[in-house]
Amino acid sequence: MKKEKLIFENIGIPLVDQGNIGFLSETLEVKKLQFRQVSADYDYDFHCAPQKQYIVLLDGGVEIETSLGEKRKFQTGEILLVEDVTGKGHKTKNLESKVRKSLFLYI
Repeated sequence: MKKEKLIFENIGIPLVDQGNIGFLSETLEVKKLQFRQVSADYDYDFHCAPQKQYIVLLDGGVEIETSLGEKRKFQTGEILLVEDVTGKGHKTKNLESKVRKSLFLYI
């Protein structure tokens, strides 16, 4: 049986100068969009993502821990690509003791 391991990797989305309207990426296909709000004491044990998705942190940071014990902190405005739909998954918890909102983009 293949062991699933979650790793962190920084990826970039190329942006092209479009003049007065700014810099734009290529369009990306999105299946669904969902808003989420979690409580101030949000601390969720190991779980997998329900499907491949982007998560946009709208207001508040989060710490994510991989199944290998690696931890990273992400802040408001950052965008995460989450692909661990099998295996042990990851843990997540709020960085601050406040309600946190995020946006899920299912791909």
